[in-house]
Order: sequence, then structure tokens, then C-alpha cells
Amino acid sequence: MSAAQRPPGLCPSAPLHVIRAAKREATQRLLGATMGLSDDEWQAPSRLAGWTRAHIATHIARNAEAFEAVTKAVITNQKVPHLYPSDELRDRDIERGSERAGLQLQIDLDTTAGSLNTTFDALDDMEPGTAVWLTNDIRVDVTDLPALRLAEIALHHVDLDLGMTVDDLPDVSARTLLEWVCFRLRDRPEVPAMRIVSDSGLTDRIGGVGFATTVHGPDGALAGWLSGRGGTERLAGADQLAVPMLI
Repeated sequence: MSAAQRPPGLCPSAPLHVIRAAKREATQRLLGATMGLSDDEWQAPSRLAGWTRAHIATHIARNAEAFEAVTKAVITNQKVPHLYPSDELRDRDIERGSERAGLQLQIDLDTTAGSLNTTFDALDDMEPGTAVWLTNDIRVDVTDLPALRLAEIALHHVDLDLGMTVDDLPDVSARTLLEWVCFRLRDRPEVPAMRIVSDSGLTDRIGGVGFATTVHGPDGALAGWLSGRGGTERLAGADQLAVPMLI
């Protein structure tokens, strides 16, 4: 299928095999960082207000299961579900899961990530052209799901507050995260109109209507700021612009 026929949505700049390799590496980095945490350290606050590290881990694991369910539905020609039945059920599952011991959290992270990676194997030979609705507002191509998962892992590794920052993200992770954040902020009326220009060559238009202020900087710094996780120190044009926290 040609690029012109591709359903509108996220269009990652990196090829699928590069995305998948980066996702595997990012997953191993996260699992390595959490492996030695004590129960008390799991229950310590994360960088997300109101969430402990255990909340973050549970969210990452349930996200893997949700991506796997969507992928399996597509490859078996079944009705494709949304990522989560409802925000309420998602939040309830995260809250309950956050009460578990550290070993249970680590096993959950590991097993769900491994199962998802195996399921993603079916996408390697699939041509773009199958759109899926992840929520009522988010529509992407099924072959882009590994990119979304990479972005999730990159962002939430930072949220765990274990030393990883957006400036530490490898190039593919940082660029993919920025692409995903920009995609989520397109046409959001509560976000100031902006033209995002990154050092790696990404250009995107996000936010509401009106004059778009140009904001320029490194991929990681832009992704961190636009997702509510970083300042404007390394950016040009972002002063006095407010952006929401993305989860």
C-alpha cells in the first residue's frame, strides 16, 4: 500500500524493524532498572502525581495486554476492541495492581512484555493499511502499535524516577516518543497552537487554531516538555506556553 493510501494517523519515521529493536532494548533497560527494587521502593512516589512506582508498573503491564488484544483481534479477523473498556475500569485495575508485592510486579512486567513481543511478530510481514481505533479519539495503523509501545516504555521509564530522564533516551526512542506526543496533541483546543521543529528534522503542527508559535529543540527535550515532564531550558520559543500532563 502506498503512503497516500495509508490511513491517517501516526506515521513513525523509523522502519518497523528498527522500532521493534528499540522497543526490545527499551524494555530490557526498564526491567533491569526495576529488578532490584524493594517493596518499599515500589511503593515510593513516581514522577506522576498520585501514582507510586507500582502504579506505573501496573499501567505498563496492562498496556501490554491491551496492545496484544488489539493486535490479536486484527490478525484473527475479530472485532477490534478499544485499548480499555472504560477509563474507570482501567483506573480500577491500576489501583488494585499497585497493591502487589515487588516480585509480582516484576513478573507481570516481564511476562506481559514478552507475550506482546511474540504477538508483534505477526506485524513484521503486514502491509500498512489496517486502521484501529484505540479510543474514540485515537486512530492508528495496526503496524504502528510497536511505535506506540516504544513511546509508552520510554515515557514511563522516566516516570519511574530511577535516574532515566528524557535527555537520556536513545535517538530512536526520543524521536518516536516525540512523534507520538505530537500526534496526541494535534487539534487539541486547550493546547496552544505550536509548530514543533526538532533537531532531528521532525516538523509538526499541534494545538488549537490561530497563529502557531514555533518551538525548536532536541527530540527528548521537546517530548519531555510537551508531555508535561520537562522544562524549557533546552528549547527555543516555549517560554510562557503551557501544556498538559499526558499519561
